[in-house]
Amino acid sequence: MSALDQLVASLANRVRDHGPTIATEEAVKTSVILPLLQGLGYDIFNPAEVVPEFTADAVGKKGEKVDYALMIDGEVRILIEAKGLATKLDSKHLSQLFRYFTVTKARFALLTNGQVYEFYSDLEEPNKLDKRPFFTFDILDFGANKISELRKFERQNFDVDRILANAERLKYVSLVKQSLTEEMAEPSDELVRLFAGKVYEGRITASVKDIISSALKTAFSELVRDGVRSRLSSALSDDTASDVEDQPIPDDDGIETTEEEIEGMLTVRAIVRDILKVNRVGLRDSKTYCAILVDDNNRKPLARLHFNRKQKYLGLFDQEKEDRVSLSSIDEIYDFADRLRETAKKYSE
Repeated sequence: MSALDQLVASLANRVRDHGPTIATEEAVKTSVILPLLQGLGYDIFNPAEVVPEFTADAVGKKGEKVDYALMIDGEVRILIEAKGLATKLDSKHLSQLFRYFTVTKARFALLTNGQVYEFYSDLEEPNKLDKRPFFTFDILDFGANKISELRKFERQNFDVDRILANAERLKYVSLVKQSLTEEMAEPSDELVRLFAGKVYEGRITASVKDIISSALKTAFSELVRDGVRSRLSSALSDDTASDVEDQPIPDDDGIETTEEEIEGMLTVRAIVRDILKVNRVGLRDSKTYCAILVDDNNRKPLARLHFNRKQKYLGLFDQEKEDRVSLSSIDEIYDFADRLRETAKKYSE
C-alpha cells in the first residue's frame, strides 16, 4: 500500500470515527483537507504555495475570499472552497469559485466538505467553470482507480495538459455510470420502450411495460453477477474451483451460506492467491457474518462478509481492529485488494 493510500485510509477513519467533532469548516480544514494536501506533496506551511483566504479582484464583489489557492511556479493552479462535513455539496456552493475562476489563471477548482472532493474545470466553455465536476473522490469510498486519478494532482506530478486530456473522459464516464446505476435500479420509460420494441411484438400496453421493466432489472442483476463469475473463473485455477466445490458449508442452527457469500470468498481468494495457497483460505459462516479465515483458524481472520442485511459490508483486518467498508456490489471487493493482500502477508509464512 502506497503512502497516499495509507494517508487516505487514515483520514477516512478520522472522518468516520470523529465526524461530530470535526463537523465545522475550520475543523475540516485542519483535520482533513490540509493533511491531504500535504500528502499530495504541497507545502502547507508555505504561504507562497498554499495560500489561505485567497482574494482576487472579482467583478462586482469586494472582500470575498476562497479558502485556499494552490500555487505552482508562481501561478494559481487550483482554487479550493471548503465546507463543513455535514454540508451536502451542490451548485450554490460554487458561486465564489465560479467568480474567482474567471479572474485567475487557475484551470481547476475543488469543492469539498472534507469527505467528498469535487474537481471542476472549464471543459464546456473556456474560462468559465463547468456546473458539473469531472472527477469526484469520496474519502469513505475509494478504490485503486480513484487513487490513481487523485495522484495526478500531486505537486510533483502536476501536469495541466495531462489532467485536462483525461478530464472530459472522466466526466462523461461518471455521468454514464450514474445514469446506468439509476436505470438498473429503476428503468426509465424511455429504456423500457426501447427494449420492448426489440423483444416484444405487438401493442405495448401498461402490463407489457411492467413485465419488460421487471425483466430489465433482473437482466441487469444477472449480467453483473455473470461478470463477477467470469472474472473469478479467469483468476482461479481448476484446482481452486475443485476445492471450492469441496468447501464445507455449515447447515446447522439455521445458518445458510448464500451464493453471494461464496462469490465473496472466491473473490478474496483470487486477490490473495499469489500470497496464500488457495486451500488455506476458506469460509466459516455464522448467523451474523461469514468469516474468511486462513487455515480455518479464527485467530487468522482475512476478512468478514456482512451480507445478511440490505447494506453489505466487508470487514478488513489490516489494522488492529476490524474496519468495515460498505459495498454496493461484490465486485467492489477488488477496490480493497491492497488491504486484503497486506493482511494475507501476515499469514504467508
